Amino acid sequence: MKRIILPALLVCSWQAFAVDPFEDFHEYGQLSEEEIHKIHKGELLYGDMEFGFMVSRGNTNSTSFKLKGNLYQDFEKWRNQFKLDTLYRRDRNEETGDEEVSADRIFVSGQGNYKLNVKNESFFIYGDYERDKFSGLEFKSTIATGYGNRIYQGSKNKVDIDVGPGLYRSVADQETATEEDETKTGYLLRLALQWERTVSARTRFNQDVSYEQSLSGLNSRLKSETSLISKIMGDVSLKFTYMYRYNSKPEEDKLKYDSELSATFVYSF
Repeated sequence: MKRIILPALLVCSWQAFAVDPFEDFHEYGQLSEEEIHKIHKGELLYGDMEFGFMVSRGNTNSTSFKLKGNLYQDFEKWRNQFKLDTLYRRDRNEETGDEEVSADRIFVSGQGNYKLNVKNESFFIYGDYERDKFSGLEFKSTIATGYGNRIYQGSKNKVDIDVGPGLYRSVADQETATEEDETKTGYLLRLALQWERTVSARTRFNQDVSYEQSLSGLNSRLKSETSLISKIMGDVSLKFTYMYRYNSKPEEDKLKYDSELSATFVYSF
């Protein structure tokens, strides 16, 4: 089910393979994540919050609200990251005239990376929880642990990976569940990749991908978030994001994929 929160501008070039397609993004942006960590090292909490809101009236009647948070703690031995991602939407039913909820999702996750003696290597512990009213599940959650490292470090790019085993658990919607599929638990292998590119001194491009391969014959999941962040004034930035989710074995009458295209304001602190 595809949802568009706000329109975004996509710029394409026939010379994309000959030149750097990001070179024209040079006016706005913000510090790289590594620079942000250095500035706030030792602080109890820092990060950013994203806000997106849209109201449509006339031929289309809908209200959408999006809230995301990306919070960090960076200490001598541990770097912790906490994420929040919510989406809520109401649409007016043209036949009845009533407003109905068409999207209601909340996702939270936390990851702690214990820094090893070797630079950029770490041992991680990860956990997440997701409740989506329209997924056919009451909730689903993942716990994983393993090894993390930076596999590439360049002048403009850096790529980090996490890989390790974990557990998956889901509980079906109580209104539609049968005894057979009410609760599912299984083993998985989790792989996460984070690519950050410094477009200019004040602009960055991020690509985050996570993949969970089931080892117990259950559903495998992929999540991809592609974003371009541009600073507009002070601590406020504009972020364009394309989110893609894939579920190999969705619930009955549900699609295997779900995508969002959004533009949100980001406040960093």
